[in-house]
Amino acid sequence: MKKSTFHISKMDCPSEEQMIRMKLEPYKEVKQLSFDIPNRKLEVYHTGEVDNIYQALSELKLNDRLENTEDEVELPLASDDSHQRKILWWVLGINFGFFVIEMTTGWISRSMGLVADSLDMLADSIVYGLSLFAVGAAISRKKKVAKISGYFQMGLALLGFSEVLRRFFSESETPLFQWMIIISALALIGNLVSLWLINKAKSEEAHMQASAIFTSNDIIVNGGVMLAGMLVYWLDSKWPDLAIGGIVFALVMRGAIRILKLAK
Repeated sequence: MKKSTFHISKMDCPSEEQMIRMKLEPYKEVKQLSFDIPNRKLEVYHTGEVDNIYQALSELKLNDRLENTEDEVELPLASDDSHQRKILWWVLGINFGFFVIEMTTGWISRSMGLVADSLDMLADSIVYGLSLFAVGAAISRKKKVAKISGYFQMGLALLGFSEVLRRFFSESETPLFQWMIIISALALIGNLVSLWLINKAKSEEAHMQASAIFTSNDIIVNGGVMLAGMLVYWLDSKWPDLAIGGIVFALVMRGAIRILKLAK
């Protein structure tokens, strides 16, 4: 058994991890993958030469670099991840629940910031769902699920962008800043609970580390929507809401493109 260590500078969230897993899954010489997302490291346990694996990773264009290959290493024992899966189910439920809440209140309060934040929550739910539902599934099924999810998310992001542009060029009403602040604060609490659950697991597994990174990014987005709500109040203007909405829709579109790469 050999172990090849790669540095992958563009691997910073669960979608890149899924891309790599799906890309390398057809290779019979690959026996196990070990991810260290915070440090952008990937360890591949394999038989034979590393050339085919290196070429496959290069096709993903994630700026990878082979650091070293060790011979005669032992394959690590697979850990029991039932507890981790249970936590991820909770995190998925919190994200999807706040997607519904923020989408509904966003349209009621005329806030594109809340609508965009809801789609960001949905994007996370899709990634977590892909990780949980695709376990043991055939590679063709994984790619089909990824493609449907990616196009759905991209369609929602495009609709969001079009609505931001419509409101930008029309005399639309100023959003209800109270809803923006209250709902985004609740979403912030939800993400803090998710981060607490993930950290409570005290796991060094890649998907748990990636989930913590994803949730930390969501907390920043929640804070941005809260700040936009305050600016709407202070300036009595719709522009801060449209600005944060456009920024978050861009992040959602970026996530959709990443998911669609899984289906290639």
